[in-house]
Amino acid sequence: MVVPRDSAVGEQGPDGGKDGGKKVTKAAKVASGVKSESHTALVRRARRINRELAEIYPYAHPELDFENPFQLVVATVLSAQTTDLRVNQTTPALFAKYPTPEDLAAADPETVEEILRPTGFFRAKTKSVIGLSKALVADFGGEVPGRLEDLVKLPGVGRKTAFVVLGNAFGRPGITVDTHFQRLVRRWKWTEATEPDKVEAAVGALFPKSDWTMLSHHVIFHGRRICHARKPACGACPIAPLCPAYGEGETDPEKAKKLLKYEKGGYPGQRLNPPQAYLDAGGKPAPPLGSA
Repeated sequence: MVVPRDSAVGEQGPDGGKDGGKKVTKAAKVASGVKSESHTALVRRARRINRELAEIYPYAHPELDFENPFQLVVATVLSAQTTDLRVNQTTPALFAKYPTPEDLAAADPETVEEILRPTGFFRAKTKSVIGLSKALVADFGGEVPGRLEDLVKLPGVGRKTAFVVLGNAFGRPGITVDTHFQRLVRRWKWTEATEPDKVEAAVGALFPKSDWTMLSHHVIFHGRRICHARKPACGACPIAPLCPAYGEGETDPEKAKKLLKYEKGGYPGQRLNPPQAYLDAGGKPAPPLGSA
């Protein structure tokens, strides 16, 4: 990992001091440029960030375990208000007992609730996954539809979930605006919007559609590993020179390294069955539910 060596280096002032005795941080310099940034400059900076992230996370992927579109849509619905890890630890038992929409549509709700209890909000999630299974059976012949307008009609499925499914199960471009994505694109001044649909539109306008799905993975991976909500690891961030928010988190390189998560920090990831590329990069599978 490359740590910017000049991220808090002062510039020489006219008297030979450091800008009149004040340090000019990398964040201040980038932020100053962003204030007067043209749309063309914004597009260039945004795309450069994405290229840098692609080099940092060449193995970026959806962090929910799934084998087919049905498993992915259910897992994504279950991921609300919990971690992908907890979902991945819970779904093996769910899909072993109810492998198809027909099976889950006919399931006893109390039995499903007990399986889903570890994910939190298990009663509401049980209602959603049984409801969407019934809708799949009644309206789509037991198959997950591959169109946005159909997916969002399913119980518990909004645009975010729909784009996860479209991008990762059907190979159709989509931007996944989760909490990590929203946080980072605002830190990078790609948009000031706070409503997910407006964030989606603003960021989508900066990139070709063919980039949208992998862009989402790159940004979310970075948010989970380095650019955390409360303590961003700024001093261990390879894209710090491009970030207007540099300095919001820990800038000391050694202290920042201790904040890194998942494979960047040498810890297990969120998937029990991660892609081989992730394992080749040093990532470790997550432990199953109940393991020591």
